[in-house]
Amino acid sequence: MAFLDNSGDIILDAVLTDTGRLRLARGDGSFRIAKFALGDDEIDYGKYNPTNLSGSSYYDLEILKTPVFEAFTNNTSTMVSKLISISRTNLLYLPIVKLNTLDPATKTYSTLNTFLVTADNTTSNSITDSDGLASGILLGDQATNSSNYIRLDQGLDTTKLSATNPIDADLKETQYIIEMDNRFGTLTSKTGVPADISFVDDDNIASYFISQGATSAGFITNLPRDTGDTTETGQTIVGPRGTSIEFKIQSSVDLQGSNYLFTSLGSTALVGSTNCYTLDTTIKVTGATTGYRVDVPVRFIKKI
Repeated sequence: MAFLDNSGDIILDAVLTDTGRLRLARGDGSFRIAKFALGDDEIDYGKYNPTNLSGSSYYDLEILKTPVFEAFTNNTSTMVSKLISISRTNLLYLPIVKLNTLDPATKTYSTLNTFLVTADNTTSNSITDSDGLASGILLGDQATNSSNYIRLDQGLDTTKLSATNPIDADLKETQYIIEMDNRFGTLTSKTGVPADISFVDDDNIASYFISQGATSAGFITNLPRDTGDTTETGQTIVGPRGTSIEFKIQSSVDLQGSNYLFTSLGSTALVGSTNCYTLDTTIKVTGATTGYRVDVPVRFIKKI
């Protein structure tokens, strides 16, 4: 949705999501606008200038001059940063979601700053047997047996608030939305239990709604408070902590049994000393409460 100020006239340019267009096309009365989202992806708040000599009315002048995006229907590109409404006026910091790569099992692969996911057993045996290549590699053909996983932590990442205090309930994420290309793989828990797909859109992007509790056991856990122990390691949130979401990726049957997607959409590269097909993608992790999103880089690999 885009808001355009055109010479005094207010123009609201809105488009429907894929689900909305599908229900509208049915013509069976199931189409009702129940939710909408606002975003400010095009705004650079760093342009706010509180030292402008012309006065406070001009502090945000450069921001107001920023061109506004028109509405577009590509759901894979929209709403990176969603706006939220919080009634409290005493908040100085908002929570974030942050990739945690401190543990050896959650590190990205070497200097590529991405996670590698093996497509089949042949690749897993070739790659993980090589010295120094285990970090950042997930066994996509056997998620249950893979020791590595992806972890993201949520909370107030500031030293100005004590991590010994709990995070406020309305700032704590208890549900995450994970989006990934369904042609390449599926989502599993840290223990290898497959997650239920909530929706697959027309671009083959699968959405998983992961909630804390029995229905999504093994994905979301509460982060511990800081005990004051200076030797404590493994925590990337330095202020009050919320939750952590951990997951693995199971490679799809298409990647395991065919090279088609690799040759049509991917490339080739050396992984250690092994020549592999490669296929780059991103997994989007969004907090359902705050709308904060993190793009996790992933590269599927398959031995040539």
